[in-house]
Amino acid sequence: MKFRLGQLNSAFFRANKYFTAIYMDQTVTALHYSDSTDSQVSSHLFAEQESLEATEMPTAENVNHNYFVARSVYSENSFLEETEKKEKVPKTIRDRLAKRCSCSAKRVLGIIKGFLPILNWLPKYRLKEWLPGDLISGVSTGLVATLQGLAFALLAEVPVGYGLYSAFFPILPYFFLGTSKHLAVGPFPITSLMIGSLILSMTPDENFLISSNMTDANATVVDTVARDGQRVIIASSVTVLAGIIQLVLGILQVGFIVRYLSVPLVGGFTTAAAFHVFVSQLKICLSVPTNSYIGVLSVIYTLIDIFRNIRQTNIADFIAGLITFVVVVIVKEINTRYKEKIKVPIPIEVIVTIIATGISYGANLKQKYNAGIINNIPTGFLPPVSPDVSIFGEVGASAFSIAIVGYAVAVSVAKVFGTKHDYPIDGNQEFIALGISNIFGGCFSSFLAGTALSRTAVQESTGGKTQIAGLLTAVIVMIAILIVGKLLEPLQKAVLGAIVIANLKGMFWQTFDVPVLWRQNKVDCLIWVVTWIASILLGLDLGLLVGVCFELLTVVLRTQFPVSTALGNVPSTDIYKNLKKYKNLVEPPGVKIFKFSSPLYFGSVDFFKEKVISAVGFNPVRVFNKRTKALKKIQKLIKKGQLKTTKDGVVTDGSVSNEAFEDDEEYQEELQQDVPSKEVEIKVDWNSDLPVKILVPKVTIHSLIFDFSAVSFIDLVGVRIMKMVVRQFERIGVKVYITAYDDHVVKKMESCGFFDDHVKKDILYLTVHDAVVYIHTQTMYKDIEDPIFEKISLMQESKEPIPLSDQEDDVEELEDQNQGHRGFSY
Repeated sequence: MKFRLGQLNSAFFRANKYFTAIYMDQTVTALHYSDSTDSQVSSHLFAEQESLEATEMPTAENVNHNYFVARSVYSENSFLEETEKKEKVPKTIRDRLAKRCSCSAKRVLGIIKGFLPILNWLPKYRLKEWLPGDLISGVSTGLVATLQGLAFALLAEVPVGYGLYSAFFPILPYFFLGTSKHLAVGPFPITSLMIGSLILSMTPDENFLISSNMTDANATVVDTVARDGQRVIIASSVTVLAGIIQLVLGILQVGFIVRYLSVPLVGGFTTAAAFHVFVSQLKICLSVPTNSYIGVLSVIYTLIDIFRNIRQTNIADFIAGLITFVVVVIVKEINTRYKEKIKVPIPIEVIVTIIATGISYGANLKQKYNAGIINNIPTGFLPPVSPDVSIFGEVGASAFSIAIVGYAVAVSVAKVFGTKHDYPIDGNQEFIALGISNIFGGCFSSFLAGTALSRTAVQESTGGKTQIAGLLTAVIVMIAILIVGKLLEPLQKAVLGAIVIANLKGMFWQTFDVPVLWRQNKVDCLIWVVTWIASILLGLDLGLLVGVCFELLTVVLRTQFPVSTALGNVPSTDIYKNLKKYKNLVEPPGVKIFKFSSPLYFGSVDFFKEKVISAVGFNPVRVFNKRTKALKKIQKLIKKGQLKTTKDGVVTDGSVSNEAFEDDEEYQEELQQDVPSKEVEIKVDWNSDLPVKILVPKVTIHSLIFDFSAVSFIDLVGVRIMKMVVRQFERIGVKVYITAYDDHVVKKMESCGFFDDHVKKDILYLTVHDAVVYIHTQTMYKDIEDPIFEKISLMQESKEPIPLSDQEDDVEELEDQNQGHRGFSY
């Protein structure tokens, strides 16, 4: 089967059309620019037919490798003539309200199911298939949640028994409201530590000192009962406020806020938080006395106290913590490596806790070695209490950061397992679910709940399919609250601290991400490191704020100083690539193509102007000013008779040639002398040697093309600066074209007054190649006056300097309007 060009309609080959054919790996391109008739063009193409006649069409298997284009050169105006634009009719406020407020049974049912996701999955529950897995998962996760609740209460600086409430109450609302089937709701070490830091700052031990009558000497001790009661009130109040914040953000549909917490930022923050948790539990495992520090460098001061008092380490607590840590780490590693063979992970935390409790009780470690034990776990539930609203103003900022961190971690974990099991996670509904869960839990003396990756991993890996497993987890924790809690009172706090430290392995392992980030993206690596350092030195709340601000700063800087390139053409194609990165690229003669890979807005316009000057190799304002000064001087010399003119240009009178070359810096206005008696018209070739000693920069291009394919938006300042650039280049004879733009960019340019009598829409072209083809056509087949020539009309009585045109006046006016973004610097 042969490919015969003669069989195509000759209308395809009118002037200003181009044809490209690609066969397999070989490219053949023919660009024809002609004012001849269709028959002449067709005969020219038939002359090429013989060379193509022998070329076989690709087989059916390779048909997708063929590429053929035959179309007109499209400017914005010509494209709109052929393709009618859809007119979008804006909806009125009344229409929008009518749509949103419309009521139907289907809409009501959808709203109810959206607010109560349980209605979507519970009716479809496969009892025989899913219930066994949920039972095993619920029991396993319940045991882990019980121990983690006790351990994380130490981080929150409240009595350990309240950790069980935090592991129980938030699960109940999430069962009905949550969209994740595997999320194990409960205390999270980082948010627990953030609450603990806030509590220490508001209720230090010094505020609860009382006189002691136990010894003869006057002494003071800490009233732990009053202190712990106040700390519980603050923890529950902060939890309620954080829940309210989460609920409001969910109602306002701002689940997108978590997107500002990038993966590198979260990695640096959680690693720093793990360090804070490690230090706080290390003093418990060693049982050494330390002061309570808050604020900047608090973790450093705590470490100094630990090492200063290291000789006071309680040996019983140290040994118990060390053995617990080693055993838990080893068994967890076994669970990880052999997870395919071990269907249910070994509940090592539970086993260690039972053994450690028995040893502590049997050996009476409290009496013999003064070991630190839990000592008191309340049995049963406490009645609900209202939060202390009076402290909301004081803890508002901290509650907001705690709420965001808890939500961000929970949603991140939920999305991991949602993707794994192919079901969606609604970020806004998660905000609502966690908010209501924390409000509910806070009213029952709980501290903030989110999730822990280890706990959620247990719920999923042990066969959990739905939140039925979560409900069974709550049942196990409830049993611990009602019955088992008292049995754990002899347990050493060092054991709980060691369990917490052992579970930080995954967070500390994130440190090895830094070298990888440095190789992949140095900016992301800097975000990680800055967030990590700030969170360690300044505290978790200020550290998170610094990390987010630095992250946003990197985004601003990357848009303010983006990549900008000069493009060249891949021969025989319509492809344009970076001249600096590829060989064998060709720049169209007299044409410069400039691509700006960023939004054009107030922050990037200065950089844009600098890069345009760098790309073209000259400053249009400097060129114009130098040309104006040279024209004035030439005019003055002609009037003085030191230069004579011809129709071919300006030539110097040989008798006074040296006098004509006056220095640019020493030029001054002179008195009017005799001038020729008739009008004189001259031409100046700006790229040749001038008869005056003024250095006028050479302009080697006649066209400048802007590739706007990477310009995502443009603001008012960007439009004004772009208009100024167009004017400045066109007044020195360089035609400017804008290509590959998005429609909304053109719409913004229209609304900001970019187009007028001087800057028209005919500078817009759909692609870079369209503009190049158009320029090539104009250059080859039209008598275009060379832009490096400029005419001067010299009148007999003229005493005024050469005036600026109206267009030039407009440019100067536009420059005056843009103070701070004026012209090009030189």
